[in-house]
Amino acid sequence: MSSVVSTDIRGDVAVVTIDSPPVNAISKAVREGVIDAFEGLEGQDGVRAAVLCCAGRTFIAGADISEFGKEIPGPTLHEMLETIERSSKLSVAAIHGTALGGGLETAMACNYRIALDSARVGLPEVHLGLLPGAGGTQLLPRLVGVAPALEAMLSGKMITAPKAAEMGAIDKIAQDNLVDAAVAFAEELLASGAEQKYAGDIVIDPASVPEGYFDQVRASIARKSRGYFAPEQIIKCVEAAVNLPYREGRDFERDRFMECINSPESAGQRHIFFAERAASKIPDLPKDVALRDIKKVAVIGSGTMGGGIAMNFASKGIPVYMVDVDEAAIERGLGVVRANYARGIKKGRITEEQLEQLMGLFTPTTDYAALADADLVIEAVFENMALKKEIFSRLDAVCKPGAILATNTSTLDVDEIAEATSRPEDVLGMHFFSPANIMKLLEIVRAKKTAPDALATVMKLSKMIGKVGVVSGVCYGFIGNRMLEGYRREATLMLLEGARVEQIDKAMYDFGMPMGPFAMADLAGVDVGVKIRKERELAGTLPNDPRQGVISERIVEMGRLGQKSGAGYYLYEDGARVGTPDPAIEAMVREEAARLGIEQRTIDADEIVSRCLYPMINIGAQILDEGIAIRASDIDVVWVYGYGFPPYRGGPMKYADMVGVKAVYDQICQYRESLGNEFGYWDPAPYLENLAESGGSFNDE
Repeated sequence: MSSVVSTDIRGDVAVVTIDSPPVNAISKAVREGVIDAFEGLEGQDGVRAAVLCCAGRTFIAGADISEFGKEIPGPTLHEMLETIERSSKLSVAAIHGTALGGGLETAMACNYRIALDSARVGLPEVHLGLLPGAGGTQLLPRLVGVAPALEAMLSGKMITAPKAAEMGAIDKIAQDNLVDAAVAFAEELLASGAEQKYAGDIVIDPASVPEGYFDQVRASIARKSRGYFAPEQIIKCVEAAVNLPYREGRDFERDRFMECINSPESAGQRHIFFAERAASKIPDLPKDVALRDIKKVAVIGSGTMGGGIAMNFASKGIPVYMVDVDEAAIERGLGVVRANYARGIKKGRITEEQLEQLMGLFTPTTDYAALADADLVIEAVFENMALKKEIFSRLDAVCKPGAILATNTSTLDVDEIAEATSRPEDVLGMHFFSPANIMKLLEIVRAKKTAPDALATVMKLSKMIGKVGVVSGVCYGFIGNRMLEGYRREATLMLLEGARVEQIDKAMYDFGMPMGPFAMADLAGVDVGVKIRKERELAGTLPNDPRQGVISERIVEMGRLGQKSGAGYYLYEDGARVGTPDPAIEAMVREEAARLGIEQRTIDADEIVSRCLYPMINIGAQILDEGIAIRASDIDVVWVYGYGFPPYRGGPMKYADMVGVKAVYDQICQYRESLGNEFGYWDPAPYLENLAESGGSFNDE
């Protein structure tokens, strides 16, 4: 008798129940138990039907993630599903919670499906660089049609049970008492003489698929799927479902699945899947620490960033104070917030009434005294230390004991900001990424005196508002922006050495970044980067390198601030969002190179990629050396969710593992010799050097 699968006979219907908390994942024990249960029913003539259901909060929510990337112990999921398909008993899957991936494939292996109206189903394997590998690509198109099935698999989105029933994936919807309803459904089917129908027996008429349809799908997803391996394999499998018998199509699917699981793209995506979950684990944070209540939030600064931050909380029903120097500034900020929410109306996500309810959660004020009952205050003003310290001193005077005081600084010393208060234990960083209402990353900066309960509260809160929280220690730029400095530095130096703006951007775009470093600078505002650099110069924290900053400063002097002014590194004519190269910038760069005595040369794409990425990896190793990041995978999460590093590359540290840490180290040493090292840019981090010498990797998986 299986410890996770039990059988209960109810008249002529057997109820086979999987009970493997927390999500009934398809582990070895589950596979063995289901096979034993269905094989055990074969000798029971009084049993004519079987209901497959799950205990707990969900139906089978997918594969056992602990088996990912390992040799899977038998029996396989294919063997389990074939046992269900071969059963002489009419089978009914009873779905509640979620039936995802192998869970939905299991349900589709049954003759019929019934689900609670609150249930959801889906095939989300594409998010892991995989495809449904146990018949999903062959069965779903047969049940719901080629186009809906392909959309479901390429998007990986969950589908509500009523929608799935409308599509044809579910036969009956139950309101409550699912198991009883499933048994009754099975009895109805038996009484009516219903056949044991198999989705695999359905034949798709190739003529029902418009000519050129699959090529149209490829074209429609080309930009979104750029660099990913699995989407094309999914399309090929659905083509096979149209053109091949089920068994042959399933064999084709299995081969494509193995190609996916062995691909570097899937390795990168699976790494990020686990890395995101690991980021929430803080080793020295007690699991039983009591959290602080966050019922009211205040945001200081109502600009683009402040408004976006505030939206995260209002969208979850938390009232927000919007604070600024005058009412006009607040009204402008709230106008932007309203416009952002209004886009949701156009997309059908919210109604006019819901928009007004959301706006009703905002309270504008210029009076800091009004924040006396706020549980969390987030400062989101310009990157100026004196201004931030003044604000925190004022907050210290008016906020109640226990209120968490957070700064959205992207670069400045959170310890210094905390010392402007009498309660540094309540102070930490909450670094949102722009646009703050959309970007998933939240760098949570733990200062020296940040209290454990304050940190734990914000970690929990980040998840509640839909963010991926990553803890960083205090240093210039924390994790992401500190590494970004190396990326931008080498991009600028290569400009002076002879590479062109568009050439560098194209190389990084082709690598998988959403845009190159200069297009990104134009989008953020070239002047913003210059101002931040000036702050660092005043603080004396920059090397005295005359090459650094010279190009961006010249561009700003030319009145070119980026997209917002119609010109930066590129020209943006007639409001264009994509820039065109400008010969004036190329001439200016040549002029500056000559002035600095830099001889220009041809630089190829491979050098551009390594020159941009390897300094980041080296700085990441420094961050690990210093304990700024808890683990290498946290760095990867920051770069994937905050900067658009391609998930299929796994993040910069995982990318180093894929290239080979020793190869990265050797190239850094080579650049130290060939490019010079006056300012220590190419000094290998001890952490990197030790890994290279030991043959280790950043992520031991």
